[in-house]
Amino acid sequence: MSMSICGAPASWGVDDPKNPYLPPWRKVLSEASEAGYRAIELGPYGYLPIDVDIVSEELEKNGLAIVAGTIFHDLVDPANQESVLAAVDDICRLITDPKMPKLPVHEGQKFPTPYMTVMDWGHDERDYNAGHPDRAPRMNDVEWAAFIANIRAVCERANTWGVRPVIHPHAGGYLEFSDEIEKLVRDIPYEIAGLCLDTGHLYYSGMDPAEYLKKYADRIDYIHFKDVNRKVYEEVLDEHIRFFEGCGKGSMCPIGTGALDYPEIRKTLEEIGYSGYITIEQERDPRNQETSLRDVKASVEYLKSVGYEI
Repeated sequence: MSMSICGAPASWGVDDPKNPYLPPWRKVLSEASEAGYRAIELGPYGYLPIDVDIVSEELEKNGLAIVAGTIFHDLVDPANQESVLAAVDDICRLITDPKMPKLPVHEGQKFPTPYMTVMDWGHDERDYNAGHPDRAPRMNDVEWAAFIANIRAVCERANTWGVRPVIHPHAGGYLEFSDEIEKLVRDIPYEIAGLCLDTGHLYYSGMDPAEYLKKYADRIDYIHFKDVNRKVYEEVLDEHIRFFEGCGKGSMCPIGTGALDYPEIRKTLEEIGYSGYITIEQERDPRNQETSLRDVKASVEYLKSVGYEI
């Protein structure tokens, strides 16, 4: 069994490609390499250019490969579907190009990288209720069926490229809470898509990460790690605030300094026989990006100290 740690632009505050405060993408790749990473996610569509020559050259310069592309879109509104599928095509065309550096496949790893993480996002009524399963509005059966059909279409499009889609429950979207994850795995079979479970989002949304990693062990293809500052998290939950606004206040922190038990999580991953890639994220306001490299290094060093590999 082998697990390798990767990075993501989210740790530099990159979630909205239109945010005027985002760091230059070349800086993110350079600092990811400096932190010791050998792979990084592509980040939200539109952040890195969809240009294989430019991107592959910069990756090679920094000793990096792409572990996953990202769909982080409104997957509820059917009017968005055409543009979402076009983004899937652009991302898959880029990450499957032979010029792109490739990661090795670990023994026991079910599907090769790069993956396609699929996340729903962009709904105020859910964003302001992130982490609150008791008050977040839910879909009725008809709405849910349409939502699942949209997600499935995204996953099937990725599959046509030979890219493994992994659906990521995300705080503040319409796929967040325990009952929604349960319905998702009921309605989308594993041959269509796997899961990307995120330890920080599970915790944020009222679930024990180790418990849910065990519960869905046979559906997990890819994992995200983050840590949660318990004090800030509790303060944020008492405010009427968007998820990423809470992150800007420090609800996410370097791994090993927050509420999550990563030695226990490592034990759980060994018990379920997880072999593959794990990506660190620490969402933040990009105006605080000057501490990103420091925090990423701290997370990497902590995970190495408790037995994880880079």
